Amino acid sequence: MAAKHEEKLMIACLQFEPRFGEVADNRARSIAMIEQAADAGARIVILPELVISGYMFQSRAEAFALAEPIPDGPSTIAWAEVAARRKLFLVAGIAEREGDRLYNSAVVIGPDGVLGVYRKLHLWADENLWFEAGNLGLPVFSTPHGRIGVAICYDGWFPEVFRLAAVEGADLVCVPTNWVPIPGQVEGRGPMANILHMAAAHSNSMVIACADRVGTERGQPFVGHSLIVGHTGWPVAGPASGDSEEIVLAEVDLSAARRARNWNSFNHPLRDRRTDIYAERLGAKPSDRRP
Repeated sequence: MAAKHEEKLMIACLQFEPRFGEVADNRARSIAMIEQAADAGARIVILPELVISGYMFQSRAEAFALAEPIPDGPSTIAWAEVAARRKLFLVAGIAEREGDRLYNSAVVIGPDGVLGVYRKLHLWADENLWFEAGNLGLPVFSTPHGRIGVAICYDGWFPEVFRLAAVEGADLVCVPTNWVPIPGQVEGRGPMANILHMAAAHSNSMVIACADRVGTERGQPFVGHSLIVGHTGWPVAGPASGDSEEIVLAEVDLSAARRARNWNSFNHPLRDRRTDIYAERLGAKPSDRRP
């Protein structure tokens, strides 16, 4: 009898509206939404960027006061408790404090605790005033469900991020984000961010799950439209609304994404790269996480 390769996995993106500076309230409401997603069968849950603090800092001192250490900060501890109790994996955006340095980070947590941290590589606008650029590269985390990479918001405008995650073996890239309106957006069309992540999913044959926030914070609107994109490049859930909190759920097969990279008898988007013309890793350092 042929081996069965198919494994269905429920992923949830939590479209959430943080209340700036209300750390305890944001933490409690995020956990309530995680519980709802778990009740719906989610095994991997993604929360937005900077979900505990909010986004629109007015000084570095304010950002520093709202940041937390990882893994010993109260939000990571609380998220780890719910991940253990509900036996799920979480990817959650947080302002990380390490000594005197701040990072726009995402913590990756499983039932057995913290797997690691991703620090945003490409800082947007005033983030450059508060945060250091990420210094941990593009780690890929092994789980029983598949290998998970992470990107945050503006990272999604760089195709190298998704290609390198694919080269490192990622089946799924989780994207905590705070998308804002950008120049060139056309009225009546969905956000350019949706199109970019659909293209990245297709060209790398991977699943990409984007959890955005909604609302207006200190005059800055956020666009919502969270979505989960299958390995073919088409949404399998969402886009969500542009203005409401909601849970975007999809059942995916991560092993199918890996098998589908063989597009035909000749072509495979990773093997077909012309590394005699451009560097195999686009200048990135090799990782010992590569399978």
